[in-house]
Order: sequence, then structure tokens, then C-alpha cells
Amino acid sequence: MTVGAALLVYAAILLALGRLAHRYDGWLARAPRLGATLLLAAAWSVLAALFLAGLTVALPGTALSSGLSHLLGACILRLRAAYVTPGGAAVAGAGLTLSGAIAARVGWASLQVVRSRLTERRRQRTLLILCGRRAAELEAVILDQPQPAAYCLAGRTNTVILTSGTIELLTGPQLAAVLAHERAHLGARHHRLLAGAALAGRALPELPFMRDLPRQVRRLLELHADDLAACSHDPETLATAIVAVATARAGLAPVSASSATLAAADGDTVTRIRRLLLPPASLSPRRRRTVRAAVAVLGLMPLLVALTPAAVAATQPPVRRPISAFQQVSAIAPR
Repeated sequence: MTVGAALLVYAAILLALGRLAHRYDGWLARAPRLGATLLLAAAWSVLAALFLAGLTVALPGTALSSGLSHLLGACILRLRAAYVTPGGAAVAGAGLTLSGAIAARVGWASLQVVRSRLTERRRQRTLLILCGRRAAELEAVILDQPQPAAYCLAGRTNTVILTSGTIELLTGPQLAAVLAHERAHLGARHHRLLAGAALAGRALPELPFMRDLPRQVRRLLELHADDLAACSHDPETLATAIVAVATARAGLAPVSASSATLAAADGDTVTRIRRLLLPPASLSPRRRRTVRAAVAVLGLMPLLVALTPAAVAATQPPVRRPISAFQQVSAIAPR
């Protein structure tokens, strides 16, 4: 019961800190991919904590012993003690309900995310087959459409997609910078992080931190792709290209508004332009190591808390069965 309450408090603290990170996330933008990984680790740590909290409430930590029979006997004794106390059955039922609900939500969200992404990919592949033409010099597929758009489609064959309106709108250097941005998405495997964020967001959309997670992760990954593209192209050129595409698309429905694609003009355009023209100071190596350690701690903390009773019990002497009166008499009787 105590471990379950500790896990619930841990999850509540993470949710509160996550909301603060959304409001004051300037430091996340200094290392955007690392910041996105930290947010994902916090979200999945919340899900793990809630799931394990229900299990620890329903099945209290048992005393370990040297023998399997002693272990099973201890389990039975602890379960009986939990269910015979007033309200014990209700608490155990609530714990099982919580764990079952979290598991069901995650499973349902997984099916929904996989289905939506597969559907979008099939739609995009069909669109490319019917209306696309490959441009070898650009290493991209061109769609004959006046609305400017540039995005990438990850999968077995990674594809960068441009519309004819984008080619007519941008200059050669601007087009090269946009292509570098899209290839950065593919090279950094940003679609995997997006899938993890979408899954966590759909699992518990009632919680603000979880609901906003996909948008926050997508924004940070756009910043990371900007950073990678700016390493090989002029940041000002990339900034002007983003402004041109965003301005031309103002008031129009986005071509690639999907969780399966990553577009060059997605995200907070003003923040991206300001960041490209006035890049912030990057995190020091020491702080990067600290954030990586925090990611590892978030991944392990729920399991460590849940296993604390077992670890403590492992240091205790083995559980022994009580000796009955008949056995005592037999032991002292003369042979």
C-alpha cells in the first residue's frame, strides 16, 4: 500500500513538472532532441508508475526466502492479510482496475497509432504513384501542386516530397536548405520519437501534460532538424525559406497535416526564425550528461520503487512455517 501511494505521488509530481516544462521550455530548445527524449521519458515513466502502483496495491510486496515453497507460502499469507482487513478487497480491486485500465489504454492507443500511421502512409504512397515524379537531381519526389509544401515520409524507403509550388517559390540555396531539413528528420529517426509521443498522448489524453506531449515533441524535433540543416547551410537562407513557405501557405489547409509526416513549415514559425537568426547557447557537456542521467532515472525509477519491498525482504531471514503442537510433542518424545 505504501509503495503504491509512493508511485502515485511520483506520477503526480512528474505530471506537475511536465506542465512547468511546457510553460518554461526555453532550456529544452537549447538541446531539442535531448529535450524531446526527456519529455518522452517522463511521460512513459508516468504510465509505468500508474501501472505498477495498481499492481503493488493489489499484490503487496512479499517476503522472499530461500525456498520456492516458503516463497509461495509467504505470498498466500500476505494476500490473505490484505483481503481480510476491512476494505482490503476494495483497495485490491481498485489497484487491479487501475493497472488493467492503464494496460488497456496503452494497448488501444498502440492500435490506433499504428492504424492511423499505416493509413496515412498508404495514402501518401498512392498519391506519389499517381501524381508524383522523381527528381534525381534533388533526390526527392515532386508533386504537381501549386500549394507550396515540403515534407518527408519515413518507412522502408525514406522519401522527401516537394510540390511544384515549392520549387517555383524558392531559390536554389533555399531549396537545398529545405531538403537538408527534411533529410535531417529522416537521418535522426524523428518519426520514432513522434510515434512514442502520439502513443502516450492517446493513452491518457485527460491529463494536460500527456495531451500536449505530441505537439511539444514535434516542435522540438523541428528545432533539431533546423540545427542539423544549419550545420551545412546558411541559417539565414533556411529562415527565409521557412518564411516564404509559411507565408504562401497562410490561410490554406496544410498538405501534410499528419502524424506520419514531418513538414518544413510545421511548428512555431516565429520561434524557429528567431532561433535560426539568433541561435541560443548550447548546453554544456556537463548539463547534457545530467539530462541523460535524468532520462535513465526516469526510465528505471518506477520499477525500482515497486521492487523496493522485495529488495528489503531479500535481506531478511527466510520465512519459516510455525511448528504445530503435535510436531513439538513428537520432537521431545523419547525414541
